[in-house]
Amino acid sequence: MIKAYEIQGVLALNTSFNRIGFDHVILVKIASAAVAAGLLGANHAQLCSAISNAWIDAGPLRTYRHAPNTGSRKSWAAGDATSRGVQFAWIALQGEMGYPLGLSAKKWGVSDVLFGGKPIQLERPLGCYVMENVLFKIAFPAEFHAQTAIECAFQLHPLIKNRLDEIDKIIILTHESAIRIIDKKGPLHNPADRDHCLQYMVAIGLLFGKLQAEDYEGETAKDPRIDFLRNKMIVKENPEYSRDYLDPEKRSIANAMQITFTNGEITPLIEIEYPLGHRRRRFEGFPFLFKKFQHNLLTQFDSNRVTSIYELFQNPLRLDELLIQDFIKLFI
Repeated sequence: MIKAYEIQGVLALNTSFNRIGFDHVILVKIASAAVAAGLLGANHAQLCSAISNAWIDAGPLRTYRHAPNTGSRKSWAAGDATSRGVQFAWIALQGEMGYPLGLSAKKWGVSDVLFGGKPIQLERPLGCYVMENVLFKIAFPAEFHAQTAIECAFQLHPLIKNRLDEIDKIIILTHESAIRIIDKKGPLHNPADRDHCLQYMVAIGLLFGKLQAEDYEGETAKDPRIDFLRNKMIVKENPEYSRDYLDPEKRSIANAMQITFTNGEITPLIEIEYPLGHRRRRFEGFPFLFKKFQHNLLTQFDSNRVTSIYELFQNPLRLDELLIQDFIKLFI
């Protein structure tokens, strides 16, 4: 898992597929092909076959992640990419040939076709950087670029919940990636559309002081106050937030929010740089992480088994000493 995360994540640092309209799950496929081939015992030539086939397979467009076509495929796209990667690993071990110049071939290689000749490069050596900096989605179900904006909304909720009709404008300061991916105006057609709309998620946070999965469904979406608030929102880029988002030592996902009322009164500017699941808030997030872990276990196992698994994860030394086959048996 560390290897798969590292390959995908480090490649993503310098290679932005979503900027050219392709979905980033391409990198899931490449990482899956590499790691699955290794687990299957591939030699060097077979590894090259699996990985090169994954690269030249390219991948899906981001069509299903953006209006007007946002849809449920974004929920299974990564699983689909993983299965494709495993397929390339399997056929590589059956003797399927690879493509040594799949990335660099003139005109027909990935670099020329998709990136105007820019070579595919690793920003840093492969190690465990991605896993150590992994983001846990633990506080509420929301696209990560919006997480700190929603926290801002929660803090502002008590100040505005009884003054909705007095709101003149809602200023949201954010980073470039959030604007490119989740800044949406106009009608939202389904839950997949709503959970990738910055303004919708912020509106829910301002109205209710919370955000739950049900809030993306049609019943909640009918509330006319949501679009009333969305129409009051002005989203602007803060260049410093954009720089810190790309800074490998920070990787912040910052948002700030301030509300102006019709009488000229202004709320405090609420600024949050790092979401709850970020490495810089790791210890603050642990209680939420374990609560979510326990909740999900209870959907599959009885309380006795859940307690046993939960207590194991509370004891890192015991967990580290557990044989992998015994670990897997806990979940079967």
